[in-house]
Amino acid sequence: MLTGDLRSRIDRVWDAFWSGGISNPLEVIEQITYLMFIRRLDGIQAGKENKARRTGQPIENPIYSASTQDLRWSRFKALGSPEATFALVRDQVFPWLRDLGGEGSTYSHHMAGARFTIPTANLLAKVIDMLDDLPLDEHDTKGDLYEYMLGKIATAGHNGQFRTPRHIIELMVEMTAPRPGDTICDPACGTAGFLVGSAAYLERTHSDALLDDAARRHFDHEMFHGFDFDHTMLRIGSMNMLLHEVEQPDIRYRDSLAQSAASEAGKYSLILANPPFAGSLDYESTAKDLQAVVKTKKTELLFLALFLRLLKPGGRAAVIVPDGVLFGSSKAHKDLRKLLVEGHKLDAVVKLPGGVFKPYAGVSTAVLFFTRTDSGGTDDVWFYEVTADGWSLDDKRVPLLPEEKLGVLPTAVLDEAEHAKNNLPDVLRRWGARLGSERKRARTEQSFCVPKVDIAANGYDLSLNRYKEIVHAEVEHRSSLEILEDLERIESEIQQGMSELKGLLG
Repeated sequence: MLTGDLRSRIDRVWDAFWSGGISNPLEVIEQITYLMFIRRLDGIQAGKENKARRTGQPIENPIYSASTQDLRWSRFKALGSPEATFALVRDQVFPWLRDLGGEGSTYSHHMAGARFTIPTANLLAKVIDMLDDLPLDEHDTKGDLYEYMLGKIATAGHNGQFRTPRHIIELMVEMTAPRPGDTICDPACGTAGFLVGSAAYLERTHSDALLDDAARRHFDHEMFHGFDFDHTMLRIGSMNMLLHEVEQPDIRYRDSLAQSAASEAGKYSLILANPPFAGSLDYESTAKDLQAVVKTKKTELLFLALFLRLLKPGGRAAVIVPDGVLFGSSKAHKDLRKLLVEGHKLDAVVKLPGGVFKPYAGVSTAVLFFTRTDSGGTDDVWFYEVTADGWSLDDKRVPLLPEEKLGVLPTAVLDEAEHAKNNLPDVLRRWGARLGSERKRARTEQSFCVPKVDIAANGYDLSLNRYKEIVHAEVEHRSSLEILEDLERIESEIQQGMSELKGLLG
């Protein structure tokens, strides 16, 4: 966790960017990202130099040559003159960074378009001081620093569309339980939140398995794949993965709906995603292999078709969809829902509260959990209605509980009143019992199972309200005369009580 002091220092630098004329939160994060990357390169070089001194061997694949030593973080931060540092970073460090190929990773690839836009020497000096004081060698601190900065995107207006709340990511990751052998993909990765969440889960739950050299190599180089067509997002997502200890993930440019999925088909064992779902594409600009799965222009349906193409048989997915996917009446909507239920295995529908994506979107959504089988397998579909996620559902999105009682895995036990403010731990607990006791729950409860035959009989409608039963409290109907008699009795009792009180006082 970041301390209050670290948060306030980040906030001060953030405010300095705004007062310096950089008001786009993505640009702020991008500039800080470049500098964090430059500091990391210096650290890597220092490690190579230490190893060379110990072994007496030449430095392996040095990042800095004899002629570029002055471009190292440790050198330019010590110049003593903000103006000299500013000129060096602008005129030499960034041109060198754009041409960098020494690491041979996705990071160096994305840095090819790096632009230096910090406007003043004083602002650059503030940012360098802040980053130099931060303990970025500590995994939790540097990861939390980046998460804190990314959280500012969500409070900055329309750019918040790029960010899924961290606790919703955590819920989806915990429910899908990534394994060391998985190959994980987010075809609309943005800042790579789902990939980061999966990496953190594996580090926490499979730390012993990751000590194996082959497993660690898979984790660093082959496990994580993210696609986006926004180069800023690719840079930010790559750095986010780097700061969460994934050395070389596959984060690359790809227009997921326009490009054929043939080269990626059947490649992934787990997909976690919150794809864009407010758009509509022309048939001509959509990959033909997706149109073969479902004939539609709607991006939310096309992404589901893409996920089925990308998953290998037995692969599983957890994806956020707008409510319209659950009950839309078009042929494409019905065909896709039928395909999920009859052609594959639809595991669950978790209904999210309407305010989850506020302040920048009030759309109602759900999470679909499904497994590609190519041969059916749906018996019962588990439904859960999340009514509270721990934060207020208005534009402010303030926490409703202490920090230790928030999220999917709170460190303190929640009582019944607190559960009413944070359903997420209960979702995970009941999900684990979906093949047992959950099947016995009545449809009046917060979660329940629905047999496939009922779903088919309802035209493959997947909206929770289609199956939820509401208990109507019996209202006692009484005549006017009975009500008047009760009022007279109450008035008489009050008068008698007043008389007795007067007697006691008299």
